[in-house]
Amino acid sequence: MTATGSISLPHEFNSAELGALAHLYRGEVYRSTIWRTRLDNTTNWAVVALGIAISVTFSSPEASPLPLLLVGILIVVFLVFEARRYRYFNVWRARARWMETYFYAPMLRGEDVKARNDWHLVLANDYCDPRYHISILRAIGRRLRRNYIWILGIQGLTYLGKIAIHPVPIASFDELFGRAAVGPIPGEWMLAAGVVFNGGWILFALATLYLDRTKRAPGAPRVAMG
Repeated sequence: MTATGSISLPHEFNSAELGALAHLYRGEVYRSTIWRTRLDNTTNWAVVALGIAISVTFSSPEASPLPLLLVGILIVVFLVFEARRYRYFNVWRARARWMETYFYAPMLRGEDVKARNDWHLVLANDYCDPRYHISILRAIGRRLRRNYIWILGIQGLTYLGKIAIHPVPIASFDELFGRAAVGPIPGEWMLAAGVVFNGGWILFALATLYLDRTKRAPGAPRVAMG
C-alpha cells in the first residue's frame, strides 16, 4: 500500500538496475565462498586434533586413553567456533539464494523480472538492518548434523576400542569398568557420562532438525531469509 492507500504496482527493473543486481549477486556469492572455506578450516582442525589423539592413544598398549576423552572437549570447542562462522556464512548464502529464487529463477522461466511478492523489500531491509538469520543453537545443530556428529562418534568408538583391547582384550565387564576409571572417578560413571554426552548431542541434532524443518515447511511464511 502507498501513503495514499492505493495498491503499489510491481516495480520493473531497468537495464542499469539489472546490472547492479547482477554485480550484487556476484559479490554475495564471493563472500559466501570465502566463509565456506573458513568452515572447512574449522572442521579440519577437529579432524586433525582427533587424529593426533588417536595416534597418541594407540601408540602403545600401555598408553592412556585419556587423550581421547580430552579431545572430545576440544571438538566441542571447534563446533562452537564453526557455528559462529556458519552464522556469518548463512547471511551471504541466504542473500544469494534469495536472489536466485525470486530474481534469476523467474528470468530463466521467461517471466517478467519485476519486484513481485515484495522480495526486494526483504532483501533491502536485510542490507539496511543486517542481522543473523538463524540462532546460534540452530547453527550448532546444522554443523553437528553435517560433520561433527560423525567426528564425535568416531571419538567415542575409538575410546571404547582402546579400553577394550589394550593392554590385552577384556574378559569381563568388571575389567572394562576398571579400565574406564579415571583417578577417583569409577569406570561406571565415566561410561555413563559418555552415554549422556553422545546421547545428548544426538538429541540436540534431532531437536534442531525439527526446528529447521518447521521453518521450511510448506505454507510457512517467507518473510525473511535464512
